[in-house]
Amino acid sequence: MTPTSARCFGDGDDLYAAYHDEEWGVPVHGDTALLERFALEGFQSGLSWLTVLRKRPAFREVFDGFDPEAVSRFTDDDVARLLGDARIIRNRAKIEATIANSRAVVALHEADESLDELVWSFAPEARAEPDRPRTWHEVPATSDASKALAKELKRRGFRFVGPTTAYAAMQACGLVDDHLAACPVVLARR
Repeated sequence: MTPTSARCFGDGDDLYAAYHDEEWGVPVHGDTALLERFALEGFQSGLSWLTVLRKRPAFREVFDGFDPEAVSRFTDDDVARLLGDARIIRNRAKIEATIANSRAVVALHEADESLDELVWSFAPEARAEPDRPRTWHEVPATSDASKALAKELKRRGFRFVGPTTAYAAMQACGLVDDHLAACPVVLARR
């Protein structure tokens, strides 16, 4: 796609455009992949998503590929190590939330459940094509489903997953498709 393609977002930056075209809104499955997406959405809170994308390789490295078992064993020493690593967003609450969320995923596994099943149980029905948003003003920041998902995740021990973060993760992981009607990704599907 060309830089003048009128994407929903990402025009003018190759990394951001590739994320838009190849990842955003594509269904994500698997506990490790979903843990990563929810963690990164949490780290993005209050910042630019492009900042997170640029730091994603370092996040993957320092959080052991977001393997829930590995991250669940992180200690205070690991928190200190991460707070000292300038390659990532150094926010104690977000780092500790990622560790807590990994422990919550492990607890799901111990209960014979998965993050994948839990998250996808909140996927709303796909909207009809004529109902696709035409502008960003038509795209909500939250939904009833994201509020319910956030509430259930918190009940299960997850942190830093309010309704807005849950909705952003739902968009990123393909539970909802908020590509705008004139987006080249949408036009290519027709």
